[in-house]
Amino acid sequence: MTYGNKIPEEVIEAVRKHHDIVETVGKYVHLTKHGKYMKGLCPFHSEKTPSFTVTPELQIYHCYGCGKGGNVIRFVEEMEGYTFPEAVRMLAEDAGMPITWASPDGSKPTPHDADRTKIIEAHELTIKLYHHVLNNTKQGQAAKQYLRERGLSDKLIDHFMIGYAPEEWDVLARFLTKRGYELALMEKGGLLSAKSDGSGYVDRFRNRIMFPIWDRDGKAAAFAGRIIGEGQPKYLNTSETMLFTKSKTLYNLHYARPAIRKSKQVVLFEGYMDVIKSWSAGVKNGIATMGTALTDEHCAILRRQAEEVIVCYDGDDAGQAAAFKSIPMLENAGLKVSVAMLPKGKDPDDYISEYGPEAFLRETMDQPVSVTKFKLIYSRKNHILLKEEGRKNYLLEAVETIAELDSSTEREVYLKELSREFEITLDSLKQDCFQKRQELQKKKPQGDNNDNSWNNGRNEKPRKSGPPALRPAYTYAERRLLHVMMRDRDVAQAVHERLGDAFNVEDHAALAAYLYAYYAQGYDPDASRFIATLHDDRLERTAASILMMDSDFPFDETTMEAYIQDIIKVPQFRDIEQRKEEMVRAERAGDALLAAQLGLEIITLERQLKARLDDRI
Repeated sequence: MTYGNKIPEEVIEAVRKHHDIVETVGKYVHLTKHGKYMKGLCPFHSEKTPSFTVTPELQIYHCYGCGKGGNVIRFVEEMEGYTFPEAVRMLAEDAGMPITWASPDGSKPTPHDADRTKIIEAHELTIKLYHHVLNNTKQGQAAKQYLRERGLSDKLIDHFMIGYAPEEWDVLARFLTKRGYELALMEKGGLLSAKSDGSGYVDRFRNRIMFPIWDRDGKAAAFAGRIIGEGQPKYLNTSETMLFTKSKTLYNLHYARPAIRKSKQVVLFEGYMDVIKSWSAGVKNGIATMGTALTDEHCAILRRQAEEVIVCYDGDDAGQAAAFKSIPMLENAGLKVSVAMLPKGKDPDDYISEYGPEAFLRETMDQPVSVTKFKLIYSRKNHILLKEEGRKNYLLEAVETIAELDSSTEREVYLKELSREFEITLDSLKQDCFQKRQELQKKKPQGDNNDNSWNNGRNEKPRKSGPPALRPAYTYAERRLLHVMMRDRDVAQAVHERLGDAFNVEDHAALAAYLYAYYAQGYDPDASRFIATLHDDRLERTAASILMMDSDFPFDETTMEAYIQDIIKVPQFRDIEQRKEEMVRAERAGDALLAAQLGLEIITLERQLKARLDDRI
């Protein structure tokens, strides 16, 4: 049997057994022991108190806040944004297991996989070629001198494998041809360009300093090239390929990931030179978008890696505007945001070159300002404070920004600063702030926009007090029955014979069907292994939630029969209710004959249901 498109089931089983879920989750989440469970703050949503629960006995996890759950493979999928096959491959490589599978019948990889592998190999060779040209040829001397003048040491150049693409038209094309690579595929991979007359291929990058781009797993995926001397475009990236998508790629993520995980913090820069120079200054958790604006995909990737982002964009107007625009996107992804301020006109690269790494760390990275402070600074630049109208407009804008803060203490601190600076009474500022807060409250939708955000730690609107919504009795019966069935093959067999998949909740019926098939293949009860067979996010969450139920409820054959009867009678109750509604409509329409007929059917159905209940007693 195979899963995940082409991975043998025995491989998935070996991967799952090798990776203890507590150890794997512990790399991302600080877990503490609570009885037979391990608990921590959920990495998938922001929360104040731990609702994320790991069960070592069952090798599964479940969050009572956001509802996510599953086994160790699903956890890695969710954390890293992997597909199922990618998660299995990563865990297998981590375990030192050889990646020998190709397709279910053991045949060769698919053409797409084969092409992908070839393009990655070609990128790895190209990185080495350009790095060699930079360091060891006359052609690369000017580029090497330029990098040294920019403050890059040989050690830094080697670490980031920076290279140089010669000015000739076909150096790389000839290099790859000699090594047997199909040039049409190399063009598809972004390394070459087709000639306009269709007669062949030329190098895509020429006379450029080359910065390799690796994907999140450290595999070569693309290049960024900066031209030497005059020419356009000044910066050139690899075009979008099967390996490289700008909106989903973050430069240096593979190198920065260990530091990000350790500190739960990431520094977001605008460009790769900022990342490289900051790395030399000691900022090991820095990443950058690749010549494109920050996207929701970037934010989602960052949220899986960190809890806090320090935005360190250029100090010019364009950089500050980009930082201002990025803040709501990062906050909406659930990240805590602060901003590292640079002098006007300076970028991190310039600042480090001019003032040194120690000053950069001390004056910039160690003193980021809050989002509110940054917004106030940004707002000031848009108003002429020497004029009365400018001061008034700035104050109104500042009060509106401060009004967004939930903390009354924080609001008062900022309002006092405004009061002192502009000689406006604190009471008048507070009054305006109060009015703005009322306006904001009216604009907010009633209730929480996330049904599962009861434990949300940021931008939280508390839920109304009161008991949680009660599920129908048959839902509890189905969940308890499935809870026992996933732990006991004999109970599952008995339920199969008596009930089949006649569960009333769609997901419960699907889980029962999967469970019957699972046991039919001869497997023993194993929660984590069963979840691995589902390959459906919603069903995995449902199964994990049911398995996490308290097991202290009594269960024997009598209880099982009672649950089954509770489940079976639901359609009959619904049938009776439907006929009652039809009878009322018939009476209102003056159709006495139909009403009488429906009344007789209702009596018959009620007698049948009563007889069944009496048999149980």
